Amino acid sequence: MPMPHHISTLLYCFNERDDVLLLARAQPPNRGLWSPCGGKLHTHLGESPYACACREAHEELGLPLTPADLHLAGLVSEHGYAGQAHWLMFLFEVRPRLAALPAPHREGAFQFFPASALAGLPVPETDREQIWPLFWRWRGGFFAAHCHCHPDGRRDWTLEETRPAAARASRR
Repeated sequence: MPMPHHISTLLYCFNERDDVLLLARAQPPNRGLWSPCGGKLHTHLGESPYACACREAHEELGLPLTPADLHLAGLVSEHGYAGQAHWLMFLFEVRPRLAALPAPHREGAFQFFPASALAGLPVPETDREQIWPLFWRWRGGFFAAHCHCHPDGRRDWTLEETRPAAARASRR
């Protein structure tokens, strides 16, 4: 049976101490787990990933952003995630630093964490396995990765492209 294909954005936000902002998700997918905020593109409206990220930042964080406030840090595709859907995710690092914790809302409640705390948090398995390590390794640059999620629980990851931060800066 064919699976739906979802396109989403994730926002990697930080405070002045470089603690990462995570959302304790109250809605599926990933209810009960900590992850960056974000959401699905309004594909029926032709929304771009950058427009989606700006909209989600406004809706979930109360933060007005423009595309210039975003850095496309990564692109992750997941084939058959949880046996339910295929995902294409655009990972954006938000350039402005947050001065305060955003208010909770229907999607969940926020908290800042130092990077070292992520290992002890309940996060989605693919985040723990590959996405967070790739984000930290290529932070300031770019990475593209694909995960083939098998029905038996195995996951095969392919790193499709990487660019270190210095290489991206020199192309601007």
